[in-house]
Amino acid sequence: MSTAEDNVVDLETKKNHAAPPDVRKVKPPVDPDTLDHLKMKDGEFWRYMYDVDKATFLDYKWQMKNSLYKLDKLFDSLEGVAPKEFLDDAAEGFRRAPMAVRVTPYLLSLINWEDPWNDPIRTQFIPVASSMVLDHPMLKLDSLHEQEDAPVPGLTHRYPDKALFLPLNTCPVYCRFCTRSYAIGIDTETVEKVQLKVDPERWEQAFEYIASRPELEDIVISGGDAYNLAAKHILNLGTRLLEMDNIKRIRFASKGPAVMPMKILTDDAWLDALSRVNDLGRKLHKHVCLHTHFNTANEITDITRQAMNVLFERGITVRNQSVLQTGVNDNKHDMTRLVKRLGEVNVHAYYVYQHDMVSGVEDLRTSLQTNLDIEKWVRGSLAGFNTPTFVVDAPGGGGKRVAHGYEYYNRETGVSVYTAPSVKPGQFFTYFDPLHSLSEDMQARWQDPVEQRIMVDEALSAAQQGPR
Repeated sequence: MSTAEDNVVDLETKKNHAAPPDVRKVKPPVDPDTLDHLKMKDGEFWRYMYDVDKATFLDYKWQMKNSLYKLDKLFDSLEGVAPKEFLDDAAEGFRRAPMAVRVTPYLLSLINWEDPWNDPIRTQFIPVASSMVLDHPMLKLDSLHEQEDAPVPGLTHRYPDKALFLPLNTCPVYCRFCTRSYAIGIDTETVEKVQLKVDPERWEQAFEYIASRPELEDIVISGGDAYNLAAKHILNLGTRLLEMDNIKRIRFASKGPAVMPMKILTDDAWLDALSRVNDLGRKLHKHVCLHTHFNTANEITDITRQAMNVLFERGITVRNQSVLQTGVNDNKHDMTRLVKRLGEVNVHAYYVYQHDMVSGVEDLRTSLQTNLDIEKWVRGSLAGFNTPTFVVDAPGGGGKRVAHGYEYYNRETGVSVYTAPSVKPGQFFTYFDPLHSLSEDMQARWQDPVEQRIMVDEALSAAQQGPR
């Protein structure tokens, strides 16, 4: 048994052996590679492709005029820049793709043309036949069933309090992976598009429906792309919606800041229109924001920073929605770099989507497990409010579900099952991992219609028993 005197001796011993007061628990020096998100491309990086000065390159009209939307023009511009083998590969890729070509000079100047096959920006906009793989038999052109939830043309009302308004069907660029390849851009050899052109009369039908539904509070203005709306239309659409008593929030959705940030710097009319709508929202105590779409840190340059600073100074909230894609952001380091760089330019990382099940871009899809693994790494590597939510937009109209919130997931068959009790109660929604992520035996099994039904039925039956 110790005595009080023993305790005094013990304390004195510990005191004598304690660390000197000037020694602290200091973390080791940071690895410089972890700060790579701060190193954005700057200077006149476009010069190797476009011999124009900075003022010209930053002119959005020049960017629009020199955007490439015909294959012959694209290939002419890449002559001597990209390998001939790549151009041949891309020509066949476009022939089989669901989306037409449209790409800005800004984007083309960011691609590494010494190795275009492995460039994350090229991967999103210029298909190559050599990377294309067999579509999963469960793929559909309109996998999210947006048209089935459209009470009037160009308006999807799925969630109780939110609607998606599609006032136009064009974009400043055409992404290969577009979930609306059923409507966006011109017809291709494989897809005849649904027509959603700019039409004020069609818009009136949407306004009438929105005003008649008191439960609607939140409207997403997408398309197409709000970047392609004239300033007068931005002002008109925003004002009409904000003046409705039931509408509390509106969001303009645009890929524009990622593909043509100079529009924010040089299109004063468009920027002022967006600012006026934002100011009106503040006055009415309603939230207006811009939702954009960066998928790789390579898309964020010093020009991006300048543009985002302008929006930040005007009090315009910007949120980002990424799509998980093979060869673009499908590993933990590239995704973390993207999210951190977004934070550096005051863009809130909002969502990372599991790639939708759309036809013709199966090479871009990843397994659900890839999503889960990346989310686990990203969460905790930066502040919670700046961490995106990783979601699956459930095929068949279930809406956005947190990726790890599945009712059942079979990694062998690649079938995952989700429910959406507040959106479509009682229904089950299935997502399917791409065939190329499965074993050869399982890939063969998916080619048999009878086996397909068995695998789906097994997954649905298991899901009804509860999450697994």
